[in-house]
Amino acid sequence: MDFLKPTADCPDSVPSSTETGGTDCLAPGGLSDSQVLQGPAGRSHWCVVAYWEEKTRVGRLYSVQEPSLDIFYDLPQGNGFCLGQLNSDNKSQLVQKVRSKIGYGIQLTKEVDGVWVYNRSSYPIFIKSATLDNPDSRTLLVHKVFPGFSIKAFDYEKAYSLKRPNDHEFMQQPWTGFTVQISFVKGWGQCYTRQFISSCPCWLEVIFNNR
Repeated sequence: MDFLKPTADCPDSVPSSTETGGTDCLAPGGLSDSQVLQGPAGRSHWCVVAYWEEKTRVGRLYSVQEPSLDIFYDLPQGNGFCLGQLNSDNKSQLVQKVRSKIGYGIQLTKEVDGVWVYNRSSYPIFIKSATLDNPDSRTLLVHKVFPGFSIKAFDYEKAYSLKRPNDHEFMQQPWTGFTVQISFVKGWGQCYTRQFISSCPCWLEVIFNNR
């Protein structure tokens, strides 16, 4: 994964990632949200992931104990959070279209310097995180990540030092600075017709354990 990270000499030239992984596609189990957040006995999670379609959450919270997690719709020999296995009641043609475009999706990796997101799909993803911007800014920016590129989406040291961001949408989240939002294919915010992520067809909420 170090090979994918931008370098000082060539910040905009990052090759596409390759398919790796095990043999199973795993969807969240039958645990309740409270059980997932507490984690299995003897194992601690470093984050939980929620998958949303517009304003509706689909499936349970997915607890992450391993250092990295693949989140995908269709990944040959993929091992991780398979969105394609979740049953969705959303009949919107746009939602169905975007779901099918998620493909190889993203890889979420906890590393020494923070949490990195690698875009393994064929379409851009959009990320909003308190640690990506100036803490004094009035509104958090939404960052566009092209296919084959990566971004450090979360920095623990910055998160601990941040004050509560002055952003109405972000302030609605119970975990505030320890939450990152990621949408597939469609962006949101000041530069887009969708002002809030809850208007995006398919998106993720990543909640980091601050303990």
